[in-house]
Amino acid sequence: MNCLVTGTAGFIGSHLSRRLLKEGFSVIGVDSFTDYYPRWIKERNLSTLKSENNFSFLEEDINSLDLNRLLQNVDCVFHLAAQAGVRASWGQSFSEYIRNNIEATQRLLEESKEQPLHKFIFASSSSVYGYCPELPMSESSPLLPYSPYGVTKLAAENLCYLYSKNYGVPTISLRFFTVYGPGQRPDMAFHKFFKSTSENKPITVFGTGEQTRDFTYINDIINAIFACIEHGQTGETYNLGGGNRKMLKDLLPLFEEICGKKISVKWEEKQKGDVPHTLADIQKAKKDLGFVPRTAIDEGLSEEWRWIKNLYSP
Repeated sequence: MNCLVTGTAGFIGSHLSRRLLKEGFSVIGVDSFTDYYPRWIKERNLSTLKSENNFSFLEEDINSLDLNRLLQNVDCVFHLAAQAGVRASWGQSFSEYIRNNIEATQRLLEESKEQPLHKFIFASSSSVYGYCPELPMSESSPLLPYSPYGVTKLAAENLCYLYSKNYGVPTISLRFFTVYGPGQRPDMAFHKFFKSTSENKPITVFGTGEQTRDFTYINDIINAIFACIEHGQTGETYNLGGGNRKMLKDLLPLFEEICGKKISVKWEEKQKGDVPHTLADIQKAKKDLGFVPRTAIDEGLSEEWRWIKNLYSP
């Protein structure tokens, strides 16, 4: 089976590409290397992929690619490319989110409707729930995005639904809840915490630290994406959460234990777009995909700490 992975040099995209290759799939990876975070980190993500015989890579923008030609021999599309980040999506930056999250998705869907795809799997986000009044959040809970980023991910989800119902594109949307682990983006909290700690600098916590998140380890996410190939129901949306809902300030002692260092905290004002709580109801994914998150938070954080130390070693 031939697969297209957009955003293949990113955190989740590179992990997924490695898993697909390991399982015997051929992968075409596309990434435009947007400047949201340093290119060298993405290059490092790609380094092991480029040596694989069944992997080919295009440094291209989805909005300017000849997608019709590219998709002719593709069986599955994994659309992970996006302009990431809640806090950066305000103001003039919003045009980049529209282009990379909405327009790119629409263009990929438009070309996909002409192809006999097996699956089109879209990487969405828990950000579509925003200030949802329900916990846990189920796929039928109110969708109240609290950031421009969340608005664009919800718009892309809606496009997937439209192309599924009108043109039969076999779309599945996956709502990821705070993914962490080796390879995590440098703008995300755990990466920043570990990097600062390794440099003997204080970590920055926005707000009171009483916000909670449903943290999901990268391997559990990849297992669920992979299960979608055969078991995901087209036209459907699935929550993928790790069952590790924790209060941020309660994790600080665990960070100290893992790093073997005392952590100094710099408290900052709550950021616009940050919601107080997330928690996924994963019963639908459990039923259809056999999704059962297996990685405990201490185990997953220990793996990320090892990776961070290696990433920034001299």
